Amino acid sequence: MQNTTLCYIERNGAYLMLHRVRKENDANRDKWIGIGGHFQENESPEDCVCREAFEETGLRLHRPRYVGIVTFVSDRWEGEYMHLFHAKDFAGSLRDCDEGVLEWVPKENVHALPQWEGDKIFLRLLEQETPFFSLKLRYEGEALREAVLNGEMMSIKK
Repeated sequence: MQNTTLCYIERNGAYLMLHRVRKENDANRDKWIGIGGHFQENESPEDCVCREAFEETGLRLHRPRYVGIVTFVSDRWEGEYMHLFHAKDFAGSLRDCDEGVLEWVPKENVHALPQWEGDKIFLRLLEQETPFFSLKLRYEGEALREAVLNGEMMSIKK
């Protein structure tokens, strides 16, 4: 299982979203996601999310809030533990990202963007300020087949 981070950076009621359109063979191609990436050797989740945010956006996060861990299981890709963060305190100037297009999207418009079905679940948990959570998402291809929140099966809309 690989370890990754994902952060929703918030400013004035909008999230900084990354439209993944620049890399070929990208599992997230054409989807809108938060900011993050893979751990490097000896990094903590906080180290990784701060480094990835700076590399992808030019922004330096201050005290990102660790909100949960998401376990991805797939019949197509390697399993993943994704450490989810939320940040409102940051400094720096936004720069171009080689993985896609960065855009501040009003929070009320984020759910209408093309994204993974599981992302909509953990975004909702983030917006509800759910205490630290564990969410397991099982995919078959791009279809979400199972979601388990803190050990309890969730209903999935088909």
